[in-house]
Amino acid sequence: MRTLLATIFLVMLSGILSAQQDAKAKEILDQTSQRTRSYKTIWADFSFALQNKQMSINEENKGSIKIKGGKYVVDIPGHGLKIFSDGKTNWNYMKTGNQVTISPIDESSSELMDPSSVFTIYEKGFKSKYIGEKSVEGKQVYQIELYPDKKDFEVSKITLDINKATYMIQTAVLNGTDGNIYTIKVAKFEPNKEIPDAEFVFDAKKYPGVEVIDLR
Repeated sequence: MRTLLATIFLVMLSGILSAQQDAKAKEILDQTSQRTRSYKTIWADFSFALQNKQMSINEENKGSIKIKGGKYVVDIPGHGLKIFSDGKTNWNYMKTGNQVTISPIDESSSELMDPSSVFTIYEKGFKSKYIGEKSVEGKQVYQIELYPDKKDFEVSKITLDINKATYMIQTAVLNGTDGNIYTIKVAKFEPNKEIPDAEFVFDAKKYPGVEVIDLR
């Protein structure tokens, strides 16, 4: 996974990390993975919050993400940011300055850097711990904590709320090693909508006068 919303999505490894994967957590995550991978496409609206108490940062934005296999497009209007990826190339468009940066996908970069991983973020590089069930906004969820199994990850812990009825991730809270706390809440989730491949490629004709920075 390679760019984002997720430049976000990354320590100390405690005794829990050296233990085997939590059986209950694995059962729930396996069901989540199976359900997610059964969808040909995913279209979701989300809210994205950033908090850092030491730096007095408290920001919240809303956005949307469309996923089709390894392709995705992320739109965060509040930041004037739109990210396109066709699986081979990334286009990062900033409304401020009317500028797009084109870069090849770095296959060596962290899986956590690819926004299309938001619904399968748990599958690689983490140990899991089942916390329990609780009610969130009238919905029953399973709560699971994830801990990275590598010291170079930029998150120390991820907490997932997984909808008990749908087995889809409802909320993800990422505790960054830099003191930042990132909270992603899925507001609307629509699977298997028809999404043309052209939507995952930046079309300069739709952005008259755009400045292109091509790093390929």
